[in-house]
Amino acid sequence: MATDYALLKKGGFMRQKQKNNFSLRLRVVGGNISAKQLAKIAEVAEKYGDGHVHLTSRQSVEIPFIKLDQIDEVKNALAEGDVEPGVCGPRVRTITACQGAAICPSGCIDTYALAKELDDRYFAKELPHKFKFGITGCRNNCLKSEENDVGIKGGIRVKPIPESCIKCGLCIKVCREGALVMEDEKIVLDTEKCNYCGRCVKSCPTDAYEQTQGYVVSFGGLFGNKINQGKEVVDFIDDHNTLLRVCDAAVEFFKNNANAGERFKFTIDRIGRDKFEEVIKEAIKNE
Repeated sequence: MATDYALLKKGGFMRQKQKNNFSLRLRVVGGNISAKQLAKIAEVAEKYGDGHVHLTSRQSVEIPFIKLDQIDEVKNALAEGDVEPGVCGPRVRTITACQGAAICPSGCIDTYALAKELDDRYFAKELPHKFKFGITGCRNNCLKSEENDVGIKGGIRVKPIPESCIKCGLCIKVCREGALVMEDEKIVLDTEKCNYCGRCVKSCPTDAYEQTQGYVVSFGGLFGNKINQGKEVVDFIDDHNTLLRVCDAAVEFFKNNANAGERFKFTIDRIGRDKFEEVIKEAIKNE
């Protein structure tokens, strides 16, 4: 019986240059792997591979030199450590994320929780070409969100509370955009300059800001044979369910309009940026 290489690739087994050898890509969500999973991955790499693993550029782990006739054994062994194969080919790929607000002082959102939610929602969804989500917790942009088909960046929208302010000026000093000034002994916010970084909130000793956690979302990023920085449609999304509707709308737009082998950016270009933006703005409106 002929080997179905396309099916193997769909299940994370990528052909190597060495005949009948495969590099197995594992399912990793948001860059997090448990100690139990790590131990099992190491065990499988020693027993079935050549004793090493490869850390991919998208926070996944690959085990090279898996033999064709041991693929089922490998999958069964990995399952004992709660490790699953990943995916390759034309479908939603690994959801990448930085450590976010759960660990990083700069984080504005819980990136891993969102990565897990999006992974549960879209993992391995069949599409005309590969589709990548990247989540970064703040304006530091460690995950380079604009390189992804859909990039999500955490942010905080702020509003000064004058009666709580002690006029220490710390928020003005930490604001890199010059969005805050002191006028008549009151903090004044220029919303046109604010980039939702949240530095003012994090520096304030008296909680003198109202704050709303939210998301800055970009679409159509690429970083491969072609390079393109994803672009925003609106400047800030302040509701979690709205974010999910926007992600759904982007994925469905790609599914319904892309040609086989065409990346999201080129689908947007071909169909028209204005038409794509209409779809996203409609998703935002439909509360």
